[in-house]
Amino acid sequence: MANHPFDKYKCDWLPAGEQGNWKIDKFTVSETDSTFTMVSFMKHGRGHVRPGTYTSLVRVKKSAFTMPMMSDTHDEIKDHLGFIYRATGDVLIHGLGIGMCALAVARKPEVKKVLVIENSPDVIKLVAEHLQAQHCGKKIEVREADAFTWKPAKGERWNTVWHDVWPTLCADNLPEMAKLHRRFGRRCDWQGSWGKERIQDHRRQRASGW
Repeated sequence: MANHPFDKYKCDWLPAGEQGNWKIDKFTVSETDSTFTMVSFMKHGRGHVRPGTYTSLVRVKKSAFTMPMMSDTHDEIKDHLGFIYRATGDVLIHGLGIGMCALAVARKPEVKKVLVIENSPDVIKLVAEHLQAQHCGKKIEVREADAFTWKPAKGERWNTVWHDVWPTLCADNLPEMAKLHRRFGRRCDWQGSWGKERIQDHRRQRASGW
């Protein structure tokens, strides 16, 4: 199958591994599996996964139940493109994930520095070293902290801020998104949250009876 433009954002460089309750997993989607996902795409405009091998960050529960937090499927990459295209100057990212967004924006010449805030030391151990090895120099800094409570230095600000700390998208995320937007509104030129517009569109559609 021909290469897709989004393939340049995939995290093939990140090895599988496990740390604490977190795991970097590799999964393969066959031609048959990809065909099944087309049904969801035809019904909802989302969900189709092309055949190939992908990388995901998974949280492992004590019951052996796993919760996917992020992957580099094209559908998920698409969710972050608006931020990736906008990123310039000094960039702040809340949520390390598999490092996809941090590396994508760090590779842009117009981006000077990328600060990633991640509250899980286990995720940092799994991802940060490999992420920084992909990008020469010290353009990417990963710092352990909570997006909702850490305090930037006085006068510290960014050109672009991206919030991505939620495992799933639902209306319950909106109050936390609003809180982060208030906290950093005066500290940036532009900010966004993963899936915010999609949640808002869904609420509007339900309110209008679509």
